[in-house]
Amino acid sequence: MIYLDNAATTPLCEEAAKEQVFWACSNFYNPSATYIEAVKVSQALKEARERLKAIFGAKEGDIIFTSGATEANNLAVRGSCREGKAEYVFSSVEHASVNNLATQLINEGKEIKFVKTQKNGEIDYEDLQKQLNEKVRLVSCMFVNNVTGVINDIAKISKIVRQYAPKALFHVDGVQAFCKLPFKLSALDVDLFSISAHKFHGPKGVGALFVNNLAKLKPLVYGGGQEAGLRSGTENVAGIMAMVKAAESVDITKNYEKVLKLRNAFLKEINMEGLTIVKAENQSPYILTILCKGVNGETMVRMLENEVIVGRGSACSAKKAGNHVLEAMGYRQDLIKGAIRISFDASLSESDVLKAAKIIKQKYAELVEKLK
Repeated sequence: MIYLDNAATTPLCEEAAKEQVFWACSNFYNPSATYIEAVKVSQALKEARERLKAIFGAKEGDIIFTSGATEANNLAVRGSCREGKAEYVFSSVEHASVNNLATQLINEGKEIKFVKTQKNGEIDYEDLQKQLNEKVRLVSCMFVNNVTGVINDIAKISKIVRQYAPKALFHVDGVQAFCKLPFKLSALDVDLFSISAHKFHGPKGVGALFVNNLAKLKPLVYGGGQEAGLRSGTENVAGIMAMVKAAESVDITKNYEKVLKLRNAFLKEINMEGLTIVKAENQSPYILTILCKGVNGETMVRMLENEVIVGRGSACSAKKAGNHVLEAMGYRQDLIKGAIRISFDASLSESDVLKAAKIIKQKYAELVEKLK
């Protein structure tokens, strides 16, 4: 079986697995306790923050450990909310953990604005500028789109935000970019940046939020005051240490170059009438969406699953009808209905992706024939 749904989750790497077992079984002490073994764990957590900051390329700021990117995104957005007439600006193609939260904030009476999307899938930078003013408290935009792989120019967005909404915090959902694209947070000038461990061969149930200034956030969870008081609750030490080890084990440049070659080989082979590739000039090689004309994407996923595992888009909203990302890019509903998402990983071989492309074409042809 060929696994091509790596944007949904990745298998735990060996280095991270060993690290998780060590901290779960041998060094299992509660870092909030005061005896010496617990103090050692607390110090290890402190060092893990600095190790993760180094991978981020952040010279300043802090790391808040969370249960994953959904919590990190909620902490970033809700933690930025204040009473009064503040405005909050979101891109129109965010992950469900941000998009649905924005909808909830509307229901709560917050002033929410959505930025248009260009046909190439990037945020409309001109429209962003128009949406900004002195009242804007937060701007939230993902780095790499989880459906299309389209990359937003984060440095450009940051400059626009700083100029036209100087009081705003800038949050980036970096889930599909971290440990996949080469970047340094110090060069991007962001206030908040979310990641999830299981997207880069770390464990599920753990993530982090980079926070440039802790004083500008308020907690969502109250308790013992862990994580600088922003995320109370005993830390998932084993998960955190495994996440950091997984991140340190990634060769970002080497993997990027390999995945780019895999994607190009796949694209050359997948060429077939009826299959539309969602392409963009500025696109991560890790994610590719194919629109299968005349068929249902879910049916394609089921037909393929014994030989090739693919996704339908965001795993968090795969069971829901429609796709707000593809709709925002202007694709017709009849094409969106047939969408499947391919997501690559450096562990794959060229023969894997070529075989997968051939199987996808074969199953698509069979399905089209059945529907005649």
